[in-house]
Amino acid sequence: MTAPSTFGLSSEARNLHWLLSNLIEEVPGIQSVAVVSSDGLLLLSSDPGQNEAAREARSEKPTGPRGSAADLATIVSGIGSLTVGAAKLMDYGPVKHTMVAMDEGSLFVMSISDGSLLGVHGSAECDMSVVAYHMALFVGRAGHVLTPELRTELRKSLEGDATRSGR
Repeated sequence: MTAPSTFGLSSEARNLHWLLSNLIEEVPGIQSVAVVSSDGLLLLSSDPGQNEAAREARSEKPTGPRGSAADLATIVSGIGSLTVGAAKLMDYGPVKHTMVAMDEGSLFVMSISDGSLLGVHGSAECDMSVVAYHMALFVGRAGHVLTPELRTELRKSLEGDATRSGR
């Protein structure tokens, strides 16, 4: 997981890191995960490059958006914006989730709260209903704590981690 060290973070931020780790560890076939703010900024992510199984699979075939959490965040943000626009045009209410099924994998996007999104890239072998169920659990647990203050803390934490690692 590329999530920065949880040292010095609030208990809410540490809980979100734990929830993300749990999602990745408990659901087979997840390649990468990104939590994105309403303005498209990456708040929390997994890193498929740190996962040995993903590294092995990548040697055989591509595993996702260039292996970068920022790339997944960009895709999730774009799909989120597109579906929100479509929902407004159709006047059917807010978007709850979006799924894109591809030959070699799937992409799931689910609303968390006030425009924040959870994006999951799954392998072709993942069970889409299991992924959707666990995403809904994550959203239910994370939605009420994802306050503006916590989003700011998570963003600063990621920026500090990138600075320390020289990215």
